Amino acid sequence: MTQTKPVSTPPFSRFEWLIAWRYLRARREEGGVSTMTWISLIGITLAVAALIITLAVRTGFRNEFVDTILGSNAHVTVYSSIYVEEGQTSRAITDFDAWSDAIRAVPGVTRAAPLVRGQVLGSYRSSNAAIDVYGISYDDLLTIPRVGQTPDDSWGDISRFAEGIAIGSGVARELGVSVGDRVKLISPNGAKTAFGTSPRVSTYEVVYVFTAGRYDIDKTRAYLPFAEAQKYFNRAGAADEIEVMVEQPEQVDELALPLLTAVGERGMIWTWRDASGSFLRALDIEDNVMFVILSILVLIAAMNIVSGLIMLVKNKGRDIGILRTIGLTQASVMRVFFICGAFTGIIGTVLGVLLGALFAMYIDNIMAFVNYLNGGGAWDPSIRGIYALPAELRFVDVAKAVSLSLGLSFIVTIFPARKAARMNPVEALRYE
Repeated sequence: MTQTKPVSTPPFSRFEWLIAWRYLRARREEGGVSTMTWISLIGITLAVAALIITLAVRTGFRNEFVDTILGSNAHVTVYSSIYVEEGQTSRAITDFDAWSDAIRAVPGVTRAAPLVRGQVLGSYRSSNAAIDVYGISYDDLLTIPRVGQTPDDSWGDISRFAEGIAIGSGVARELGVSVGDRVKLISPNGAKTAFGTSPRVSTYEVVYVFTAGRYDIDKTRAYLPFAEAQKYFNRAGAADEIEVMVEQPEQVDELALPLLTAVGERGMIWTWRDASGSFLRALDIEDNVMFVILSILVLIAAMNIVSGLIMLVKNKGRDIGILRTIGLTQASVMRVFFICGAFTGIIGTVLGVLLGALFAMYIDNIMAFVNYLNGGGAWDPSIRGIYALPAELRFVDVAKAVSLSLGLSFIVTIFPARKAARMNPVEALRYE
């Protein structure tokens, strides 16, 4: 048999695509490996979908967690260092108005609100709950995004704040109270008498119930009018701290020095990153580990392409010999089998992106179904902090998943394709 001289053709010519497509859809009796192709396709689809879903959920969880922190807590807390006054140590800020004005003058600060804070025991009938009480003015309460600006997740009349107390939905649930009920607050640090300090007991009407989106906040927090809190906690003419909100919370560290300069040498600060930084760093580490693990899953799925191509090359040895003898170059044969593997990876990746995106978009409905199957309790907010499993699709996350899947699919396809290209046509046709 005479072998013709190979003729060079443009890369990925039409006939190369036609041959690859013929091999991909070949029936079993024709020596095809359609079953392995389907297995590879399903593996890539599920691996890419799992990667996208994981990236979307971890992005949504982190953003929701940070949003609940920034939406109901101070971005920066300014407080006083310990000083001695009348023979006693204290951290009270007596000139809180001056401190607040100086802080507001710092560029990038949007709000500075004096606070009085204390822990009390809340009581209603036979129910009791530990409560963190924040004394704050009405105008400042309205500026807290997740407390004063969420009418859909709250009930009551916030404009009546001066007449009573605002409590979290978790506190209301634990005490069994609603708007209009009267809650008793008991503090061990009450009036000082000749016989010692007597507990202070006051009763307040619940005028507003809010939901901040964080289980731990809703379960423990309540707000009292600033003047009433000063009276209740024996802070006459003083505040415990200044709650500061800034325009760009992610760059809050850049405002540390200007804020300290504004309040003077007695001032100290505590940012939201200081309070939650360790948890956020743990999330970042978990994100990296999960990405590596799921990348290995994508690699395992891509290896199915190798298995299918090796079987295809073995079954198509006679065809390869004929193609080489009629003039196809090694490069053309390599491209034919590269197209077979790459096409499987591309289709699997596209289907995986669609499946992952649909899962992320309808995650609420999916979790509702899972809750139904489990009889409720599939997502416990007391453990995870937030009330629902969030998911947020980002283009960069999808691009990372697509790049990883296509890159691995193309790389692993090269090796069996090279084996097919280097096959000796004489050896391939010897026993035909």
